[in-house]
Amino acid sequence: MTSQGENIPSIDVAAKIADSLGVTLDYLVKDGEYERIDNETLKKLKEIQHLDPENKSHVFATIDAFIKAAKLKSIAAL
Repeated sequence: MTSQGENIPSIDVAAKIADSLGVTLDYLVKDGEYERIDNETLKKLKEIQHLDPENKSHVFATIDAFIKAAKLKSIAAL
């Protein structure tokens, strides 16, 4: 339902628009916490979800190490 000449695409159309722009559907529809996560990152996160717990733990430990290093480098630059 629309009001005042507002057009709202179906969820399927909105998803196709987001995909063609390389952004998430969340990015298109609201200013959410995940608005800056691109589709490539989401695809990788989905792949991580399918890993066995041990491998998933290793991936997250690696990510945590890179994030920590980046934060320390940023602090050192101050």
